Amino acid sequence: QVQLVESGGGLAPAGGSLRLSCVTSVNYFSLKTWAWYRQAPGKPRELVARISTAGNTNYAESVQGRFTISRDDIKKRVDLQMDSLKPEDTAVYYCSAQPTYSAWGQGTQVTVSS
Repeated sequence: QVQLVESGGGLAPAGGSLRLSCVTSVNYFSLKTWAWYRQAPGKPRELVARISTAGNTNYAESVQGRFTISRDDIKKRVDLQMDSLKPEDTAVYYCSAQPTYSAWGQGTQVTVSS
């Protein structure tokens, strides 16, 4: 059974930083591409960042240069370091493999004040 537990969100000022963590209990973690998504109020869930099995990364244009995704295949954990936060980064952040699982974790709320 898949377990995804996101944490690390909170309130941050514009220009501040947060580090999100996703602790998983899944089979074959190291064989999967992992990603962070976010969903802002009234908007669909969007892909923020992903990291391949080889450690190659891709980022949404809106976060390029500000966010860094990383993975620990031993701990089965995916992190998202968020720097230079902007109010438009406010959203609930979720982690998942790609292709995504049918069920999502509860996410972690990130709120960036101006």
